Amino acid sequence: MLWLSEILLQNQDVDSFEELILLVRAGARNGERFFRMDIKPPFKDTPENWEDRLESAFTAAVDEQ
Repeated sequence: MLWLSEILLQNQDVDSFEELILLVRAGARNGERFFRMDIKPPFKDTPENWEDRLESAFTAAVDEQ
């Protein structure tokens, strides 16, 4: 299971929401089948619909496989 908090802890050099999307996609491509958003991303550019955007990025990457 891919947890948003784990992504952020393991990648503390990430400083934008767009970079986070790339990491979520990479996690999905690495075989993770489930994604949980247990915290809100702390970035200035985090949009209001951040949950939808992250879920879409994860699902699209899973579907590519």
